Amino acid sequence: MSLFNELKRRNVFKVTIAYIVMAWLVMQVADVILNNITAPEWVFHVLLLFLVIGLPFTVFFAWAFEMTPEGLKREHEVDRSQSITTQTGRTLDFLIIGVMVVALAYFVYDKFVLDPSRDAELVRATTQAVTEQVITEQEESAVSDNSIAVLPFVNMSDDASNEYFSDGLSEELLNLLAKIPELRVAARTSSFFYKDKLDTITLAEVAQQLGVNHLLEGSVRKSGNRVRITVQLIKADDGFHLWSETYDRTLDDIFVTQDEIAAAVVDELKVTLLGAMPEQRVTDPEVYALYLQGRHFANLKSQDNLEKAQSVFEQALAIDPEYAPAWVAINIVYGEQNKYGFRSPEQAFTLSMAATERALAIDSNLAEAWSSLAYLKRARSDWAGAKTAIDKALELEPNNSLVIGSAATLASALGQLDKSIELFEQNTRLDPLSLSTLRALAIRYGDAGRHDEALETFNRILAFKPDFPGIHSNLATTYMLKGDAETALIEINKDPSWHWSAFVKARILLALGKEAEAHEVIRQLLEGPANLKPLTMAEMYAWAGENDLAFEWFEKARLQNSTSFAAFLTSPFHRNLVGDPRYALFVEKIGLLEAWQAMPPEYGGPAIPPS
Repeated sequence: MSLFNELKRRNVFKVTIAYIVMAWLVMQVADVILNNITAPEWVFHVLLLFLVIGLPFTVFFAWAFEMTPEGLKREHEVDRSQSITTQTGRTLDFLIIGVMVVALAYFVYDKFVLDPSRDAELVRATTQAVTEQVITEQEESAVSDNSIAVLPFVNMSDDASNEYFSDGLSEELLNLLAKIPELRVAARTSSFFYKDKLDTITLAEVAQQLGVNHLLEGSVRKSGNRVRITVQLIKADDGFHLWSETYDRTLDDIFVTQDEIAAAVVDELKVTLLGAMPEQRVTDPEVYALYLQGRHFANLKSQDNLEKAQSVFEQALAIDPEYAPAWVAINIVYGEQNKYGFRSPEQAFTLSMAATERALAIDSNLAEAWSSLAYLKRARSDWAGAKTAIDKALELEPNNSLVIGSAATLASALGQLDKSIELFEQNTRLDPLSLSTLRALAIRYGDAGRHDEALETFNRILAFKPDFPGIHSNLATTYMLKGDAETALIEINKDPSWHWSAFVKARILLALGKEAEAHEVIRQLLEGPANLKPLTMAEMYAWAGENDLAFEWFEKARLQNSTSFAAFLTSPFHRNLVGDPRYALFVEKIGLLEAWQAMPPEYGGPAIPPS
């Protein structure tokens, strides 16, 4: 007898069919019951697994055993003449037909009774999910919609010299709005880029370039003690004027007027404030005018203008020594004078610290004063003090671009490179046209080994301003770190007069194996600017593998106190020194041992983190 006929005789096919049909019916019923009692999903899966496992056992029993009048027996023990497999087969036929009738009845019930209600529930759940998604998107859109740029107000006064007042008023409104955490306000550098350019570019293009949805523009007419301010809030995408107002006031009311304008903007943008509306600090109108004039001169940066700014701020403080913003502003002037070589570092530090402490003594809620304090603490390697100060500044004004930039720099100094990049990226969104911020971000990309992103960012700067100071040095450094010293040499030769160029060129020549040329450049550096930049010399020797000379120059830098070591931990130029025992000792000397130990090895941290 063939195997097929034997399988048929033993009812194996019928048992298998009956099992499959019953298993399907069991799963359908179980699905309904388990859903109604909200059983865990794994219960259904376990039941399905048991039914699948049961199928081969059922087939085996159908083959190996046979039902007899005396009960279940092994098939080889049954006399073929006494076998009742035919009768058992008919019973199985009835069983299969019965189960299939029940299955068909369940299918009809499921299709025409359960299915409509289930579909209705599915539609309801889907509709709810879509509605919730739409609401979420609307809420997210509302958050992103609360973005604004304050464009420099136009000076409509008969006296052109009053432009400082219109510019200053615009900047003060910008600063006032930036204090509102629920608003995203484009920073001054980017907003003021469009001064005198609005006749060549549309407002929609301005908004797109600044990444904002609203623009605040206006004009100022000042005559003696009288001032007329016209303000318009514009929706950028369609140019629709959401709100406009004209204020005819005296200078005595200028602070109230600015508060009113800021409040109107918040109201029109439907911003829900979590805290109180910020208000301008009040002082004598003459002091305020001097303050705005001082900021105007300070923004011009030249030695003469910085001296004018200092003089004007001193006049303002002579009248009102309790006007804290003027103390913050004059502190910035001292820092700029030091930056451009117009004042010695020690003198600038002493004056800046005194002005900052005076500002905070008058008003401890000045975010920019706390940011300045963080900078000064950092300059003296007081890392804990700097961290405390910048955290306070961020708490007061989390959307202030100056504060965020300072926090980003400190994060880098403490070896927190990813956090630093994140903060600089945030700052570029607030101040997309600030080339100095873009440069700082690109440098951190390079420090993190993200060389393509660094090159892309540097090239953005180059496209925007081809003569941006030091840009070719930055590009050369990045190409060198990427391993393309040949291109790096081409870049550095494009701007040999930049004061960092010789240091960078020496590193490139060493990387190219041109040691004779490199040492000639180093000899010239030692005869000239080397002692003015000891940390840079140390990095160059570290890059060359001359560890003894590297540590010698590191120590010179520390003793000179000529640097805050703000880029020390994350600099890629001396990571090959990490395994030298002197490295940890030096890091401890400058107060950064704990920060260094917390760094990942790929960013210059210890190869084996401390236990």
